[in-house]
Amino acid sequence: MPRIGKIGILTSGGDCAGLNAVLRAVVLRAAQAGGVEVVGISQGTAGLLARPVEAAPLDPTMFTGTLLRSGGTILGTTNRGDPFAYPMAGGQRIDRSQEVIEGYRSLGLDALIGVGGDGSLAILRRLAQQGGMNFVGIPKTIDNDLGHTEVSIGYATALGVATDGLDHLQATAASHSRVMVMEVMGRDAGHIALNAGIAGGADVILIPEIPYAIDRVAAKIEDLKSEGRNFALVIVAEAVKTEAGEAVTQSQAGGAMTYGGIGYFIAKRISEATGAETRVTVLGHLQRGGTPTARDRLMASIFGVHAVELILRGAFDRMVAWSGRNVIDVPLADAIAEFRAVDPAGPMVRTARGLGICLGDA
Repeated sequence: MPRIGKIGILTSGGDCAGLNAVLRAVVLRAAQAGGVEVVGISQGTAGLLARPVEAAPLDPTMFTGTLLRSGGTILGTTNRGDPFAYPMAGGQRIDRSQEVIEGYRSLGLDALIGVGGDGSLAILRRLAQQGGMNFVGIPKTIDNDLGHTEVSIGYATALGVATDGLDHLQATAASHSRVMVMEVMGRDAGHIALNAGIAGGADVILIPEIPYAIDRVAAKIEDLKSEGRNFALVIVAEAVKTEAGEAVTQSQAGGAMTYGGIGYFIAKRISEATGAETRVTVLGHLQRGGTPTARDRLMASIFGVHAVELILRGAFDRMVAWSGRNVIDVPLADAIAEFRAVDPAGPMVRTARGLGICLGDA
């Protein structure tokens, strides 16, 4: 087994609840190993590109309890600036991967832990392969769409926020006889919308994995009205397209495009089809912040401890995962290669249908 004296850790991609709990677990487990230092790298790979490198030791005394309960990440993170195609002034893109590797080496690290989603982990694995870096990945994504793991950090909290959103909307919907449309995150997969919709009593759930027709949605709302119901709850994932198959996006600074606005499109179409008064709530980044749930804290703690133990025994190029009520680790290449969307024939979709929830296609 290799001699491990110093481990680096960074958080990359979009933030979510539970990241600070991961840092705590890594630091506390490394301290138990005796003589193993943990260095926190700021702003993901951007910290390794900076000169001097932006990093600082993480000490167990920093994790007395408050950070376990805190959202976000004390290290900071970024979801832009791919070092293999780094955007420069003037629009050109250059390969700065070797600078990242040099930054890693300048810290004297024996191994690196990266906490990220599929995109971040793919970039970090490529860097590790190129630079001979000992690397272990921890899955983090509120979309819960990484392969080979049943759970990713941040998903449970995001799901709870979305479910709470429907709980809050139900009373005001009933008070004003309205159709409430709530748009939630879900860049490529509809796990948040589907599961929150079931847990929060939605009448209609629209996800990117299942094509929809507004007339089917309108029919569901009319059925509720005929049954004496004066309101309806609709939840839609941000990646759902218009009926014409067009993504609804917003332009950001620098020309980046992000999802956002499908909720307003759906609400307008429902109003046109039924005459109902509609209102829209876009949860957006509320799903990323806030106090992590017990589930996210537990998974963060389990994943952080296991990641350190993998490093101590020299098991690299692995991703920590959860399967069958047990912590496992899988080849990182396999994890990032498999995208885990909602299965239209899976148990959650069958449950929704069994509850009479409209998915737009029936």
